[in-house]
Amino acid sequence: MLSDALRYPANGDGWVRTILVGGLLSILSVLVVPAFFVQGYYVRVLHGVTNDDPEPPRFDGWGGLLVDGLKLLVLNVLVLVALIAVQAFVALGLGTGSFLADTTGATDPSIAAGALGVVGVVVLVGAILLLSYVVPAMFANFARENSLAAAFHASTVLSGALTREYLIAWVLAVTVGVVLGFVASLLSLLIVGIFGLFYVQVVTYYLFGRGFAEGLDTGGNAEAVTY
Repeated sequence: MLSDALRYPANGDGWVRTILVGGLLSILSVLVVPAFFVQGYYVRVLHGVTNDDPEPPRFDGWGGLLVDGLKLLVLNVLVLVALIAVQAFVALGLGTGSFLADTTGATDPSIAAGALGVVGVVVLVGAILLLSYVVPAMFANFARENSLAAAFHASTVLSGALTREYLIAWVLAVTVGVVLGFVASLLSLLIVGIFGLFYVQVVTYYLFGRGFAEGLDTGGNAEAVTY
């Protein structure tokens, strides 16, 4: 799977142009709008991989790319809102627990506060890890079905995510993102690294998409969701 992922961006004709355009758009992402085209391209990668297309997409149909990039932004915002909600819940729980400890006097307030703090950190870290694992599967199902609603179809998302195939792909994607992303970030001082970062992102999205698709195949062949 890893070797296929590393070769994927260079499959087919016109891959050099695709990398160049992706890198240039990444550089221009400081202007905001080009970033949506790049995100839209990643959506197309997920769509192609989850629908058994062996070649990477090209930069064309710019209006569609922009719309897909905006949809991915909406999903990211919703995930951020969910994380903020978890943080607020943890903060509320800590505040309530500390208040009860102070008023009842059942335990030393400092000990109670410390214990609650540990629990809060564990809950928050657990939520972050859970979201980081499930969210790529949500993105993959959204791209596979071309539907924002599909990202929240829990049975299909979990059918793909709670599998050995997706777990392996997720671990590989994170490893590639950290290792190759770090190298590309260093090279970005020479500009060429920006193109490397785009390449790395395409590889990671390929892994997420392939792991999810293979997970669906082995997790019950979940039917496509239509809305």
